[in-house]
Amino acid sequence: MDISVVIPLLNEEESLQELHDWIAKVMQSNRYLYEIIFIDDGSTDTSWNVIEELSSKNTSVKGIRFQRNYGKSQALDAGFNLAKGRVVITMDADLQDSPDEIPELYSMIIDDNYDLVSGWKKKRYDSVFAKNIPSKLFNAAARKTSGIKLNDFNCGLKAYKNEVIKAVKVSGEMHRYIPVLAKNEGFNKIGEKVVQHQARKYGETKFGMSRFINGFLDLITISFLSKFGKRPMHFFGLWGTLMFLFGFFSAFYIGANKLYRLSQGLKTILVTNNPWFYIALTTMILGTLLFLAGFLAEIIIKSNPQEKHYSIKEKLNF
Repeated sequence: MDISVVIPLLNEEESLQELHDWIAKVMQSNRYLYEIIFIDDGSTDTSWNVIEELSSKNTSVKGIRFQRNYGKSQALDAGFNLAKGRVVITMDADLQDSPDEIPELYSMIIDDNYDLVSGWKKKRYDSVFAKNIPSKLFNAAARKTSGIKLNDFNCGLKAYKNEVIKAVKVSGEMHRYIPVLAKNEGFNKIGEKVVQHQARKYGETKFGMSRFINGFLDLITISFLSKFGKRPMHFFGLWGTLMFLFGFFSAFYIGANKLYRLSQGLKTILVTNNPWFYIALTTMILGTLLFLAGFLAEIIIKSNPQEKHYSIKEKLNF
């Protein structure tokens, strides 16, 4: 199979038929062997009924229906696990991503040997203050933190080698950072393509300002995980040990200094009246807790198997 198109969706009943027809037209005109995987992330409208109808008419259409709404990352992970195409292309279901970009994205993966190609919506039709400016700030922070020179981490239109999507585990809200996850797995040839962005035709956006706040928090998380995700003791153990030693030697100095002053008949104060004693004690306790946190994290990583954070209610054409 040449291409798998993975499309997560939530309440997009109006756009699915038009999106399917558009994708099918592109695939047939280029003679690709393809599959379209729709992942219904707990829609409350008739989206699943539309997917059922499409799959009955076109065996290349496949569907995954979640038990409830789990989020875009979980939907992508479910689609990635079942995708069979040499190239896997993700796009949103709201018709803001153009299927006409598929042939060039496919060529960049197959002919130019990119591991991953991310779309860049250079000209956008979103609200300037609500989405464009926050998006630019977010992307600048993501570039600085990850070292990956992409202009649009948030773009849903991306293309991957199949082995890339099989190697990464997408969970939580990490779908924005699949390029970072891929880089962490050793896939370093990451490219970018300017793609057409279209104004939303049906319904309303599912993302508000909270998306960007959560995005920055996730950026901190993935930055930490990329460095210490498989060796948390290197972070917590190091800082825990340093803090404990600082507290221990501070307490030792306080005690030794008092004994010396007493031996010399000099005026002294109670250790508990010295504010540095409490700083030293607190530092020792925090250092011990950090060390234990690293130790427990190591045990959890080695004993806890990878779990799916979603439940599939129904599948079509698999």
